[in-house]
Amino acid sequence: QVQLVESGGGLVQAGESLRLSCVASGNIFSLNSINAMGWYRQAPGKQREVVATITSGGTTNYADSVKGRFVISEDNAKNTVYLQMNSLKPEDTAVYFCCATMTIRSYWGQGTQVTVSS
Repeated sequence: QVQLVESGGGLVQAGESLRLSCVASGNIFSLNSINAMGWYRQAPGKQREVVATITSGGTTNYADSVKGRFVISEDNAKNTVYLQMNSLKPEDTAVYFCCATMTIRSYWGQGTQVTVSS
């Protein structure tokens, strides 16, 4: 089993930055079975959308809306995935969720609120 805990959300003004963290915990065998991790977000009244993903091989992908502004990275020694969010815009306001994808299922964190004011 894998547990995910996100942190780092908050209230910032447009143009500022935040770094979200997602710590994965569980037995080492489960942690080593994670194929990819990603960040998703859901704004009020909107569907959940993928923001950025990183595979176990290090391949990253970004939504067009955040490309060039956000960076996903990982620290395997700490079982942690980060989302560095720069040049934040009001439209980035959402609950951000961390997801760990394994071969047969995925795990989700509880989400962390990011609010960007103009």
